[in-house]
Amino acid sequence: MSSNVLVAGVDTSTQSCKIVVRDLSTGKLVRSGNACHPDGTECHPDHWWDAFKEAAKSAGGLKDVEAISVGGQQHGMVLLDKDGEVIRPALLWNDTRSAVAAEDLIAEFGAEIVVKSPAAAKDGEHLTEVGAKAWAENVGSVLVASLTITKIRWVAAHEPENAKRIHAICLPHDWLSWRIAGFGPKSQGLIPDFSKLFTDRSDASGTGYFDATANGGVGEYRRDLLDLALRPADVTSENIILPRVLSPSEAEVVDDAANSDEQVVTPGTLIGPGGGDNAAAALGLGLRPGEVSVSLGTSGVVAAVSATPTNDQTGAINGFADCTGNYLPLACTLNASRDVDAGCKILGVDYKKFAELALEAPAGAGGLTLVPYFEGERMPNRPTANASLFGMTLANCTPANMARAFVEGMLLGLNDGIVQMQNQGVLVKKVYMIGGSMKSPAVRAIAPAIFGRDITLPTLGEYVADGAARQAGWVYNARNGLNNGDMPFWKLADEEVIRGAATPEVVKEYEKMNALETKGEILSQTS
Repeated sequence: MSSNVLVAGVDTSTQSCKIVVRDLSTGKLVRSGNACHPDGTECHPDHWWDAFKEAAKSAGGLKDVEAISVGGQQHGMVLLDKDGEVIRPALLWNDTRSAVAAEDLIAEFGAEIVVKSPAAAKDGEHLTEVGAKAWAENVGSVLVASLTITKIRWVAAHEPENAKRIHAICLPHDWLSWRIAGFGPKSQGLIPDFSKLFTDRSDASGTGYFDATANGGVGEYRRDLLDLALRPADVTSENIILPRVLSPSEAEVVDDAANSDEQVVTPGTLIGPGGGDNAAAALGLGLRPGEVSVSLGTSGVVAAVSATPTNDQTGAINGFADCTGNYLPLACTLNASRDVDAGCKILGVDYKKFAELALEAPAGAGGLTLVPYFEGERMPNRPTANASLFGMTLANCTPANMARAFVEGMLLGLNDGIVQMQNQGVLVKKVYMIGGSMKSPAVRAIAPAIFGRDITLPTLGEYVADGAARQAGWVYNARNGLNNGDMPFWKLADEEVIRGAATPEVVKEYEKMNALETKGEILSQTS
């Protein structure tokens, strides 16, 4: 294989666009670029395109790459009219205005199930319980505000005129791939060829209207569920275009008629199916079944590659798909690195001093237990919850114990995700820890004790963009009959294994205090 074949991977995230260009044979990083765009909970997709162009320029251009692929923030709702124009700013994964819509859809689906089969509701079950089970069984996830279908319901209920204009629905990575391929709104001199809208199984599985297990694992859209979401606007999905779902190594091609002023890559360049950010990161890490990544960013994510699907009816685990044909059960916490930020603020110290304090304290923080729901929580689904610090005495309220409790609380919330996955039958043999917070000496030292197992720390990298680049190499190989059409194997990161004695007593105390916090929240809501 020629050593000068270059492939590119794109990470279009909530805050920025990052691009890596790698040598297909070796995986060596040739160059990279990045650019920021507005963040928040809604964003006009044009900002993503502008950031992509700027990042491409920062990376020295993309005219010489043979294939490109896009990994992107999941769940974002992009609505297009018949001219390819964006109808309203995209509602992103972190926009919680659709929380009530999620609850409504769960109950309404439950009602439909009971009407069709009264025996489906067991004695004492509410429609929400029946509905939660039905959503998990049909699309792998119990609905929460982050999933795309809840945002569509919000638009149908609150902006029915916008709902009536919908000609196509896509996700952030779908839309950016479409623009890279040379298509887009008429107002910008582009052709809105909706037949060229495409997505992949991983990102589609996060919409709430796609069953990744259907057709032997190929997957299929559930238009009946999309119709349920659109019902308040008196609209059906019959004439709404949804992106084609490409197979893992299938490619589209940059159009020859792409507008030259907007052209960033050369006509004929291959475009891979792309993927949701977590699935792309799993590719970047090279995760295989039995391996789990724990990401410590603003939010916390536990993602595992599994050969079998999950349908967790408690809602703790989302049953997503990965980019290879496997599945990607995933748990997401809203509270991760911000827990440490809050601890630093309370103690009036920087990150270095905070870590030093945490390491001075014993396991269990002298009896202090933090349940870290500072801004509500997604796993478990408790959007109105608050954080609680239990076990305070005059003796144990020291800076060191406080710092230790905040680190343990963050990790205990993520450990719960691993436990919930194992309860769903997911094999957990190896745990990787990634994200900015892994740089903290306290996090690195305490994590093995909380997780009760060795932790593998890869060197910091752009895992989403790297995974997209690896997929771009895969589609190039498949199209050109190289390497048996297989995905390239690149070892992009060195690994460090950290060990420590397990502290199951700390986990048990957290579980007990978490139950108390839950009970207190329920009582406050019913009083």
